[in-house]
Amino acid sequence: MEQKLFTKLDEEFVCQNCGLKVKPLGYSCRNHCPRCLCSLHLDINPGDRAAECGGLMRPISAEPDAKKGYIITHKCTKCGAIRRNKAATDAKVQPDDINLIIKLTVR
Repeated sequence: MEQKLFTKLDEEFVCQNCGLKVKPLGYSCRNHCPRCLCSLHLDINPGDRAAECGGLMRPISAEPDAKKGYIITHKCTKCGAIRRNKAATDAKVQPDDINLIIKLTVR
């Protein structure tokens, strides 16, 4: 049986770091807060909710990608896992904070 590596899960959530009510993107999956860029360690593969950790994922760096825009690297504060996620700077509703992303590129 083939295992999916990406499960589309575009849900509203409340950021566990700053408390912002985060709205769905509508065209892809949002997995981090657009204000503080934090996430939760919930997935092994995007959208599968199979990770048992549940720790806070803090943004540690960002880098520009010619095809995808900015890629944000998160590190789990509980287990140390590293994950990379595409930024949603072009979102019509709650775009990611581009100033914070640019600050992360110099780290």
